Amino acid sequence: MQIHVNTDRHIRGGGNLQERVQAMVRDAVSHLSDRITRIEVHLSDENSEKSGDKDKRCMLEARVGGLRPIAVTHQAETLALAIDGAAEKLERTLESTLGRLSS
Repeated sequence: MQIHVNTDRHIRGGGNLQERVQAMVRDAVSHLSDRITRIEVHLSDENSEKSGDKDKRCMLEARVGGLRPIAVTHQAETLALAIDGAAEKLERTLESTLGRLSS
């Protein structure tokens, strides 16, 4: 399973951030990794330099063999919360989708 991290111009996307994001996403969906080929992570700051409630956004798009891409989004006050929320949503969505296919 490959995890690609993309950031907008308002978020510094250094190696440390990429490693943390990959670890958070991998932890959430590791039990499904045999079905997932790739996950695209898109991080953005909706209000750029201004602060505000829920202005950090994480969109995750999972590619699962034989299915259309599955995408989820979560907005929060911090990047960590946005990533964690999106990872939880992706896990639930993948479990639900793959569970329906196997029954």
